[in-house]
Amino acid sequence: MSDLPEWARRLDLSPHPEGGWFRETWRSELMVPQSALPPDYTGPRNAGTAILFLLMPGQQSAWHTVRSAELWLYHSGGPLLLEVGPRQDSATTRVLGADIMAGESPQFVVPPGHWQRARPRGDEPCLVSCVVVPGFDFADFELAPPTD
Repeated sequence: MSDLPEWARRLDLSPHPEGGWFRETWRSELMVPQSALPPDYTGPRNAGTAILFLLMPGQQSAWHTVRSAELWLYHSGGPLLLEVGPRQDSATTRVLGADIMAGESPQFVVPPGHWQRARPRGDEPCLVSCVVVPGFDFADFELAPPTD
């Protein structure tokens, strides 16, 4: 973690399996029974979860999909390019950031089951939160196979 800025080290982040750094900050105690979820869920889920997620310049998250909706919330640093689509080859790019007048948005919802990947635009780290509803479970997460 020595390459992270001091402010990022204070967040107590760990490497994320898809790339970047993260820390889970909330997991709802309210549980949603499997019978109340769409049929493709394999068991009950927490009502919601949240993480802090940091990408450093030059880092990129891997293409991945989550069964639930995922709300991205911009916090600080440079803008974040978020590619989203029902398939990787049909993804469009959204820009999360603070400069609303330049077309950046402070938040964006990735629909359930859509493919996504993110990277900083520029040479600053980018800190966001991701809130997943129903809550994140690795059973609902898929990384795209690596491409050569």
